[in-house]
Amino acid sequence: MNTAIIGLTPISFIDFKIFFNGPVVVSLSSEARDNILRSHSLFLEKLKTKEIIYGVNTGFGKLSNVLIDENNQKQLQKNLVRSHASGSGVPFEHGIVRTILYLKLLTYAKGYSGVRLDVAEKIIEFINNDILPVIPEKGSVGASGDLAPMGHMALALIGESNVYYKNKICKSIDVLNSLNIKPLELFPKEGLSLINGTQVSTAIAIKTLLEGQSLIKSSDIVGGLSVENSFSSVQVFQKEIHEAKMHPGQRESAKNIFSLLENSEIVNSHNDCGKVQDPYSFRCIPHVHGASRDTFYNASKIINNEINSVSDNPLVMKDGSVVSSGHFHAEHVAQALDSISIAFCELGAISERRTHFFMKGVEGRFPPFVTKNPGLESGYMIAHVTATALASENKTLAHPASVDSINSSAGQEDLVSMAPWAGLKLLQIQDNIATILAIELLVSGAANFIGCSNMKSGKGTKKVIKSLSDKCYFNDGDRSLSNEIKTLKDYIKSGNLLSTIEQNITME
Repeated sequence: MNTAIIGLTPISFIDFKIFFNGPVVVSLSSEARDNILRSHSLFLEKLKTKEIIYGVNTGFGKLSNVLIDENNQKQLQKNLVRSHASGSGVPFEHGIVRTILYLKLLTYAKGYSGVRLDVAEKIIEFINNDILPVIPEKGSVGASGDLAPMGHMALALIGESNVYYKNKICKSIDVLNSLNIKPLELFPKEGLSLINGTQVSTAIAIKTLLEGQSLIKSSDIVGGLSVENSFSSVQVFQKEIHEAKMHPGQRESAKNIFSLLENSEIVNSHNDCGKVQDPYSFRCIPHVHGASRDTFYNASKIINNEINSVSDNPLVMKDGSVVSSGHFHAEHVAQALDSISIAFCELGAISERRTHFFMKGVEGRFPPFVTKNPGLESGYMIAHVTATALASENKTLAHPASVDSINSSAGQEDLVSMAPWAGLKLLQIQDNIATILAIELLVSGAANFIGCSNMKSGKGTKKVIKSLSDKCYFNDGDRSLSNEIKTLKDYIKSGNLLSTIEQNITME
């Protein structure tokens, strides 16, 4: 089983891959433990002064002007958690929930939250026993914390909602009793601290980054196969050409295509064809894929910053003061996710255009719609239409969520980030892109089968062709293509396409 330390060393989204692969065992570093104890001690000293502290001896949001008697302060926290667990929709997958819990611990480890060590240790018990709160994916606007989904998380910690345990949905209290674990008792500030923060927005973002890394490289692989089997020029991908541009993503993409097509007999067969220029969707792969790459990696830096940030309110400062701010606001995450959505939408758009090119056929190589018997057969006509539908859908989904805001909480939360929706729709975009790429892969493979099966493919593309021969039924003519599209989609999303190539080529 994988292990992880909750400490102060900066980490990256890549470090969260283990949380999506299965159960994880976590523990606090000594420095993180000391920070939590120190912060709680400072908070207790401030509490003794009877000063007004938001959410501790006051109500919440617009009700912050209502003072709460000391005898009711623990009940206040429980009421907060109960009322805020008001999300809807299907539950988050296990990997996202594990990530949410771990991100909450990372904030506590910084020593600004004022909660007891018991709170962190209870979260650790949940993670280490793989007790995963059932958290509906919708209901957060990504400001004042991801309140509704985090409310469901907190409710599970106090034993009042449902959890996943051993792949079953159970009552939290029943699972805790069976493991002899006491539910968490909430003390002043602790309910507020549990539901505050950007942990849900950031967890979704982490998943999009983990999936996006593979999709970006897979786009180059699929595009390279299309360049080869459309009889497009490989010379435009030479290193010297792209050194004239200062964009690293463009240079990486060009290098990938050039490496994939090394020693290709298909490419060499038309060196003297006389064609001056190929369409943009082939010739400009490095420019479009490269822009998407650079946007992705720039956005990933923002998400990494959020992962390593304090996300709580109010904050217990090191001098003992308790101050209110807006560190729960996920605007950075929202804008980063929106930029990735636009970048990835373009990966799907250019892939669909390359598939469109194949539909016209290449004279002397393969007929329109890549059919064996044009007219009698429709070939890959409607597979392309499916790609077109998904590319269009992505354009709608790529509309930025962060530019929208609905005034909430009686006007107290008057501009919100909408980061969770920015992430959820990006996951839809990425899923669509995997299908669009699968269709391009299917079509370019069919073009190879019909037009150049007697010639050797490139150093990298030959691996893809061999794999396609095991997954696709190119010799069968017209057939339902849905299963093959799904098979190739899974091949891409699982990272197996990338693994196939990286056996002998390092993809940038």
